Amino acid sequence: MADPHRLKLLSALVKAELCVCDLAAVVKMSESAVSHQLRLLRNLHLVKYRREGRNVYYSLANDRIVNLYQEVAEHLDET
Repeated sequence: MADPHRLKLLSALVKAELCVCDLAAVVKMSESAVSHQLRLLRNLHLVKYRREGRNVYYSLANDRIVNLYQEVAEHLDET
């Protein structure tokens, strides 16, 4: 989880469910790189996805992940 790209992706997903193309624009990475990072996050059970036509939308896996992310972000703000 120390990878800054993954943290940026999680940060974006705390706010909203997003497709790969939107995530790529938010974190300023290629869609291929974002897909790779999302695959790693899926394997860690931190994000989930759903298909809608040709698009795949990602969100955080559950509320515990949201709470955990917010606690870590608050802790980092304090230091």
